[in-house]
Amino acid sequence: MPKDSAMNTSGSLTAAQLNQYNADGYISGLDVFDSQTVSDLRQAIETLEAEHSEGVAGSSLAQYFRVNGHVVIPLLSQLASTPAILDAVQSVLGDNLLAWAVELFIKEPGSEKTVSWHQDITYWGMGETNDEVTAWVALSDVSVEAGCMRFIPGSHNSGIVDHTDTFSESNLLSRGQEIQGINESDARHGPLRPGEMSLHHGRCFHASGPNRSADRRIGLAIRYVTPEVRKGLSGRDYAMLVRGIDDVQGWINIAGPQGLFTPSDMALYKTILRDQQAVLSEGAEQTVALYDSGNTNT
Repeated sequence: MPKDSAMNTSGSLTAAQLNQYNADGYISGLDVFDSQTVSDLRQAIETLEAEHSEGVAGSSLAQYFRVNGHVVIPLLSQLASTPAILDAVQSVLGDNLLAWAVELFIKEPGSEKTVSWHQDITYWGMGETNDEVTAWVALSDVSVEAGCMRFIPGSHNSGIVDHTDTFSESNLLSRGQEIQGINESDARHGPLRPGEMSLHHGRCFHASGPNRSADRRIGLAIRYVTPEVRKGLSGRDYAMLVRGIDDVQGWINIAGPQGLFTPSDMALYKTILRDQQAVLSEGAEQTVALYDSGNTNT
């Protein structure tokens, strides 16, 4: 975990930034980590890749990077409590915050894989809540060439729209889900320099292109929710309290991992995967995996 001194610890959004987020459904270019911290984090991630090149418990490391890594990888759990990230998210969601998912998205240089236009919360079993925000932190240069995210400003103001499940091999979403009829001329790119962050609303239309740069595109995505999101919902879901209190207790609260891939954490990981996969597969014409190893989602 990088030292606090290497972080921006006054990351609350200004009134103008919060107004922009509320109007557009996203905001980009927020400073989080300095260059040395980004370098240290990338080195730590690539060390994990080297040390676990054969995978863990029958799954590739990419599976754990992609899905609920904070349950079994201490670094990802710790990053979810980064003060500068929490300060910015608190400006949007309020004082009580839980991390629902912590994920690493890595697109190799030259990758032609894309992510279609979609809304994040479509199949997450959270309804049409306003109380979910994704913090996406660049750990490499996430330029237009590298396939940065594109957003449709204001699209979060509608509800969840219809998505077509394509299950396309070229689409990196779990169901290949896609919003039809998007006018690309309405889209805005959200490039990020290393150490910068964007925030986007769970209903904001977004997509990303292929990585045509010469470097890996490495991003950290943390999905934050409030205690109220689960109030009155059926099923079981899990989240990690990172700021404030959860006095609603619709979430099953989890702590960070005891160590790297410990047996008890791995057992919890399997339980969470089972329960979340049941929600994700609801209404699909075929079983949906959480997720195919190596896939990215944004």
